[in-house]
Amino acid sequence: MSPRPRKVSDDEVFQATHRAMSRLGPGELTLAAIAGEAGLTAGALVQRFGSKRGLLLALSDRYSGGAKEMFDQLRQAHRSPLAALRAYSDCISRLATSPAALARNLSYLQIDLTDPDFRKHLVKHARASRKQLRSIVDDAIAARELVGTTNARQLARTLEAVLGGSMMAWGYYAEGTAAQWMRQDLEAVLKPYVKAEGRRQKAEGRRQKAEGKACLVF
Repeated sequence: MSPRPRKVSDDEVFQATHRAMSRLGPGELTLAAIAGEAGLTAGALVQRFGSKRGLLLALSDRYSGGAKEMFDQLRQAHRSPLAALRAYSDCISRLATSPAALARNLSYLQIDLTDPDFRKHLVKHARASRKQLRSIVDDAIAARELVGTTNARQLARTLEAVLGGSMMAWGYYAEGTAAQWMRQDLEAVLKPYVKAEGRRQKAEGRRQKAEGKACLVF
């Protein structure tokens, strides 16, 4: 008698969906492609989630609250708040491993922005990410890695805008990698506030790498 097939958890299905989405745009993504990644049948996904839209909404819901988990993992990997901040920049740059990858992710973002059911998860994730970003800036100010400002709220908002815009600008020029391009813009914003010893933390930030699961960005 052959052993019973191992049950594939929802989280494993979501990870498989993310892998498929990294290769395929919204118009190319099918339940069959996701099922192939997950080791299931398309019918099994229909039974569990109802449709491709149902699966993508479940995925969006699952990761809309994942910002704290991601930032916690970055903090564990980097003792310095500034190093964790730089690692965050590297993490989100993974959305733009190539101009084509950036275009695919922007296609999914267009759905998130225009479909009310997806948008509520997008907004929840964005607000949670900004909250965590502000917390890291607060920590960097408290550790005296950032000086000359006590307005963590405004600096976090500026960093959020700069990193998002920097990623888009890299897509236009595609010079070097998105991670390098975004780091350069991040350092330009931080430079007026970074102490001399804080700048030495760059070496730590470049040496240390957060685990891949800490860099899932939706």
